[in-house]
Amino acid sequence: MDIGAFPPTSSTSSPTPSSSVSMAMHEDPASSLASFSRDVALAMQSFLVQLRRGQIRESKDIAKGTAELMRQVVANSRWDDIRGLVAVLKAVGKRLLAAQPRELLVVNIVCRIVHIVNEEAASMEVVSQPVLAGAGRKASLDTDGVGTPPARGSETPMTMGVGQSGMLAQGLGEQVAATLSKRTMDMFRLKSSIIQEINEYIDELEGTEDDIAEKALDYIHSNEVVLTCGRSRTVEMFLRAAARKRKFHVIVTESAPRYDGHEQARALRCANIEVVVIPDSAVFAIMSRVNKVILGTRVVMANGGLIAPSGTHMIAAAARHHSTQVVVCAGQYKHSPSFPFDDDRFNTLTSPDAVLPYRDGGLVDAVEVANPSFDYVPPELVDILVDNTGSHLPSYLYRLLQENYDSAKDFVWTIYDQ
Repeated sequence: MDIGAFPPTSSTSSPTPSSSVSMAMHEDPASSLASFSRDVALAMQSFLVQLRRGQIRESKDIAKGTAELMRQVVANSRWDDIRGLVAVLKAVGKRLLAAQPRELLVVNIVCRIVHIVNEEAASMEVVSQPVLAGAGRKASLDTDGVGTPPARGSETPMTMGVGQSGMLAQGLGEQVAATLSKRTMDMFRLKSSIIQEINEYIDELEGTEDDIAEKALDYIHSNEVVLTCGRSRTVEMFLRAAARKRKFHVIVTESAPRYDGHEQARALRCANIEVVVIPDSAVFAIMSRVNKVILGTRVVMANGGLIAPSGTHMIAAAARHHSTQVVVCAGQYKHSPSFPFDDDRFNTLTSPDAVLPYRDGGLVDAVEVANPSFDYVPPELVDILVDNTGSHLPSYLYRLLQENYDSAKDFVWTIYDQ
């Protein structure tokens, strides 16, 4: 047997969801700092299953579900100091990423929550220090607080009388009790403050699309021709908001092989917007008539590049060739602190049956078909990023990441260095 290898243990009964999550969490040393309630364990297990099976597809649903799970962890797990809480949140984040390693939205939300925790702790000046050590140091100081020996000689409990020793023990006990009480109140206030901040962040996630839509009139003008790609709820609301006051035309690419561009066209047509659906192959030919390209994206990388639905790169490249402005609508929760060192690492290959049906048996055996879900769009093909706080150049993204994730960037490196 190799060093460090242990034989598997047998079990006569299948573990409950609560016990299975606890066992999995003990794989990480940081997880030993937490004791989850049954409700948190069940919620975590349910969310893990949904992520693993791909049952949650919308970006906003994944972000909101992760934030709500983190709120439950903060509220119902045991932690004695900030380091313990941060370790617990990172351990839960690693468990979520193990279920769906390519889901960068989970990384974004975990980093944002960790940053919120660190900021709240810093604002309340909560420090992690041993209670008894702090009380002992306080007891050893004299009245002027500089730690010099008492003026009346070096009396210790060994040389003091029984009465004096009892008084010293009683005083030390009172100081420890007072320190414990203050520490408990500080932790209680800190927990309440963190939960309140997370609630505000979840409310911000809820209103992201509406906040982005408010800026639509700054970018869409009357009688313009706008091109968009596939299905995006954020882009739909952006165009709907502009259509309330201005009349324009929209061209939607069908986005084969998913063909979700037809769904986007139907949604826009319900808002009385003139829509035309074109095949993906016609993008370059029609780009000369387009005034503006408005795109959605799955994730905005740290360098300003995009992880967007397949076909987006072709549209952005055609727009650059024709000097057409490319506007990307994405909430701040999609801003990722990760860099695209390996483009394929963040992509997902789906079934090629939509491209080459399996019923074409002879051709299937002779051809290798890849059906990627996403494209990487480099930042030089993007002109403007519109999020719920305003509009930014891709080169300004580093500043936004510093404001939202600065104290949690180490979590990204520990994840992707494994």
